[in-house]
Amino acid sequence: MLTIWYHRDFDGIASAAILADVLRQKHGRTDLRWQGINHDRRSEWIDWGKDGAEFACVDFFFHPRAMFWFDHHPTTFINDDFRQQYQQNERWRFDPTAPSCPPIILKHAAELWDYKVPERFRDLEHWSNVIDSAKFKSAEEALFGDQPALRIMRALTVAPRPDWSDEIVRRFLDGSLESVANDPDLEKRYQRACRNRDSAIDQFESTIVERHDRVLLYDAVSDKIRRERFAAFYLYSGLYYAVGIVPTRGGLHITAATNPWNVPPDGRNVGEICERYGGGGHKAVGGANPESYAEAVRIAREIAHELRDSLSPRK
Repeated sequence: MLTIWYHRDFDGIASAAILADVLRQKHGRTDLRWQGINHDRRSEWIDWGKDGAEFACVDFFFHPRAMFWFDHHPTTFINDDFRQQYQQNERWRFDPTAPSCPPIILKHAAELWDYKVPERFRDLEHWSNVIDSAKFKSAEEALFGDQPALRIMRALTVAPRPDWSDEIVRRFLDGSLESVANDPDLEKRYQRACRNRDSAIDQFESTIVERHDRVLLYDAVSDKIRRERFAAFYLYSGLYYAVGIVPTRGGLHITAATNPWNVPPDGRNVGEICERYGGGGHKAVGGANPESYAEAVRIAREIAHELRDSLSPRK
């Protein structure tokens, strides 16, 4: 049995489906399973696969035991030893310039394994690029867009259980974005997520801890508060950065993001900043998972202040 571990977001889910199809079509693997994973497992990652079980990994930290591995996160190497063990080969590929992980897998499979890319995966690749690199046309599209991929993206925010994303991988494997989005169960989740979005926008002001110098810090830990990724930039379009504390199933999470529609000149790499706190990410977005609320408050404030201090008065 080969397990495909994938980051549990749209990009990772798409990557898992694409790799599963490549492996079954070009490597004859019929013994595949897949399972989502998040960055709260970082502390366990060095020991991953010590039991000898075969695994692949997409859109997540590099691991030298992975039979297949593809990623685009600049912070993918959790230590120098792993960094030194990486070398691009027939089964591993890293491209930190890629906007998402699917194009890396598709290019690799086409070049090395003569894989013929199905049209449904081209659509999936396009929207993975848009969603993971926040290349939405506007904050309004990010929040209220109703294209099939955006409906799926929003439905994932109210997954009924952690393994629900595994079902979306299965649907992506053989179905189009439209067919997945039109599934009655997903539509039900989407409608609930839209109600949550509207509540999150209404409640966002009450979560603000501080806002100045185009950097906003918010605390949305309360279970009475809904959360929305782009609410800060939708409501305060002049912001450069937003840093927040939010709850997840795995514990507290700090999120730091650059405004995609008002990018700061000479902006900081927030993924690298978060990496110093045990997290990671991209230049424009990053995250970390503190062990306590007190630690979360301290770290979030430090990140926000570092971003604020990076802005010169003229900015």
